[in-house]
Amino acid sequence: MEAERVEVDGELFDVRVDQPGHYHFDWISGPNPGYGFSSATSDGSPLSTASMEESIRSFIKQVDPTTGYIE
Repeated sequence: MEAERVEVDGELFDVRVDQPGHYHFDWISGPNPGYGFSSATSDGSPLSTASMEESIRSFIKQVDPTTGYIE
């Protein structure tokens, strides 16, 4: 599927759904090309916009600002 660009707290992510309830978040504005994370709902239901934003914020909080990766 085509990616949807999402901005959260000044950071850009392309969000793709490869099957119902399974999301890939590519960190476009991050320091490391191709870096991001995946998330899935237990029942295949779609994520709300608020849930996507919460997932992105949680990911960013885990990233080491020096390396740009989760350590």
